[in-house]
Amino acid sequence: MMPELLLSINIPGVDFGSDAPGDVSTTLQLFALLTILSLAPAILIMVTSFTRIIIVLSFVRTGLGTQSMPPNQVLVGLALFLTFFIMSPVMNEINETALQPYLDGETSQQAALDAASLPIKEFMAEHTREKDLALFFKYAGLEKPDSIEEIPFTALIPAFAISELKTAFQIGFVIFIPFLVIDMVVASTLMAMGMMMLPPVMISLPFKILLFVLVDGWYLIIESLLVSF
Repeated sequence: MMPELLLSINIPGVDFGSDAPGDVSTTLQLFALLTILSLAPAILIMVTSFTRIIIVLSFVRTGLGTQSMPPNQVLVGLALFLTFFIMSPVMNEINETALQPYLDGETSQQAALDAASLPIKEFMAEHTREKDLALFFKYAGLEKPDSIEEIPFTALIPAFAISELKTAFQIGFVIFIPFLVIDMVVASTLMAMGMMMLPPVMISLPFKILLFVLVDGWYLIIESLLVSF
């Protein structure tokens, strides 16, 4: 069923039933492009600042104890736009050194890909711990690279991911401390008053929200995230 469906699709410049090398090459490039587009969300998460941002924002919501407030859509949207803002220097460098020269016909496709990968590698290497990167080099049997260009993405991306996870959890721990103090004070007060049947979370929630608003919590969280990069 699928082969007949592919053969019935008429795309200019692409002939699924042709044996000509040029047509086959174009078809393979099309499939490669579709594959890259399907993996775009994973690429966005794994090679940018998105991982750290969304985890920290989730810690904030959990620390406040507001359940689904802010909603997931709001947190993800905020994390995306913060990612675009933080990654804009990298994207601008890729546009100037790789995309525009390739569109103007001044460089080949492979040279453009190599030029585009360098800013991304520099960003990830800057925020990757040597210990995490050495872990993957050790198990892959790779020699220590002399430059960032020699670091393969297969080792750099997972090393960058676990480094970002550790940093995000460290920030999340600091965020939890003031909320935990409020919970402990409220719980101790209720026990001293003999009101053990009243859930402490119900009483501490307004105080946590009030504290978060008074100190301008969202501003402080976003500022901390921007400074961390």
